[in-house]
Amino acid sequence: MNTSLGIYIAYFLISLGMTIWVARTLHKNGRIFLVDAFSGNQQMADSVNHLLVVGFYLINIGFILLFLRVGEKPTDLVQGVEYISTKLGIVMLVLGGMHFFNMFNFSKMRKKGIAHNPPPIYAK
Repeated sequence: MNTSLGIYIAYFLISLGMTIWVARTLHKNGRIFLVDAFSGNQQMADSVNHLLVVGFYLINIGFILLFLRVGEKPTDLVQGVEYISTKLGIVMLVLGGMHFFNMFNFSKMRKKGIAHNPPPIYAK
């Protein structure tokens, strides 16, 4: 196995591991936010949560695979480390950008839901 192939495999496996970890974290911890955004409708929140995870995997794994060809082909270990760190840094920025985009949209959904079903006001 040549150096480039080993580096490509390492990049893909590390990127895939990061994607799985982020997706699981968002799925687990995002559920409560979605339940709130959907006014307590747990079935809808769970369905949307699952669909978001599927979309997250498709977009990120597609990006990781397409981004593999971008840049100079590493030929030695030093170039390989630089290659992997640059690629992983960009993958992490994309994951973070997607996360903030989703949070922004969920915040808008939550505000709409609250506007249509305002929480009860309790008198003191």
